[in-house]
Amino acid sequence: MTAESVIRVLLVDDHAVVRNGVRLMLGTSDDIEVAGEAQTASDALLLARTQSFDVALVDVALPDRNGLELVRPLRAQQPTLAVLMLSIYAEEVYALRAIKHGAAGYLTKSVSAETLIAAVRKVHSGGKYITASLAERFAQHVGEALGPAHETLSDRELEVLKLIAGGESLANIATTLHLSPNTVTTYRARICQKIGLRSNAQLARYALEYGLLV
Repeated sequence: MTAESVIRVLLVDDHAVVRNGVRLMLGTSDDIEVAGEAQTASDALLLARTQSFDVALVDVALPDRNGLELVRPLRAQQPTLAVLMLSIYAEEVYALRAIKHGAAGYLTKSVSAETLIAAVRKVHSGGKYITASLAERFAQHVGEALGPAHETLSDRELEVLKLIAGGESLANIATTLHLSPNTVTTYRARICQKIGLRSNAQLARYALEYGLLV
């Protein structure tokens, strides 16, 4: 096999154990190579400026930026790059949102090596990797005006909702997301308005019901 035919993968995840596991899984295929690794969004963008990749595997939860927000700048630097989101969150939480951001597919970290390899090959060839259940959700969105209320939230609002539901105070959320307390309060008000709930306890129950917590 020539070097030109090998799929060069950029792996973006802040957990070394995850990167090691994914590298081992992809290493069972002789046509895929993990050619670069990054722990943060900033590191990934730096690598993309200096090296060429075919596919990027990107975690949703990165230390410095939501992984979804990394899709467009990565592809702006390398327009032919296919981005696959790889997350601990169920596809019901982020998959539709990821596709709307320009990702070529969405995988959970519980996938088998065979599925991961097949997904990388498919998006590298120009396709989209979408599970049957996600395809059904797309069909529902075409036929229905409304989906679950949290799908109307912005990416940052969804982050704030998950942190509130996880029991974090508004002050801690502000520190975690590098926002002012007033901004977090505004986000909370928008979330409550969009979802139609009032208390943090109600938000927590909603998040639990829709699988937004892990």
